[in-house]
Amino acid sequence: MNSLLILGAGGHGKVVAETALTSGPTSRIAFLDDRPLTSILGWPVLGTLDQALQPWIQAQFPAALVAIGHPATRLRWLAQLRSAGYHLPLLVHPSAWISPSAEIGPGSVVFSQAAVLAQAVVGIGSILNTGCSVDHDSQLSDGVHICPGARLAGDVQVGARSWIGIGASVIQQIRIGADVIVGAGAAVVGDLPDGVTAVGVPARMLPTV
Repeated sequence: MNSLLILGAGGHGKVVAETALTSGPTSRIAFLDDRPLTSILGWPVLGTLDQALQPWIQAQFPAALVAIGHPATRLRWLAQLRSAGYHLPLLVHPSAWISPSAEIGPGSVVFSQAAVLAQAVVGIGSILNTGCSVDHDSQLSDGVHICPGARLAGDVQVGARSWIGIGASVIQQIRIGADVIVGAGAAVVGDLPDGVTAVGVPARMLPTV
């Protein structure tokens, strides 16, 4: 992967770029973003996101990642890139540890000091952020974001597009639904259904409006 196209030139995109530079033979990076930017970290912003589907872009950058925090948008763009024939790499920082029996889907990123343990399964387009851990036999669906310092114990299930906030903890064998937000520092000790926001210690679901 000598060349990498990154969709999204915000803070997350910066970390993706620097991780790519430290984790393999990547020597050329470019960004796409809908904001009027010209460069990030010295690398060019070539145009808007929809330029990714232009043949001249793909000819220069056959591999691409989506550095957009919103999970549904991230997954939508990954699907379009895959359909267009891009290679969607798995990006792993060299200081992270991935069990040889774990599985992580394409288009996902694993940042520094993260750990993924025995027979954990992580879906497409997921973010395992700085210093988080996913313990044995856990299953994370597509587009999940485990924020910095969050801890998932063994045999935890997390539904698609869910967000586990910075420093949160989830005890063993918990089932978290799709499109769930777990607040920063929360301690999840009971199952959470789809679409809820849970905060606090122990984590409690916020009332819907």
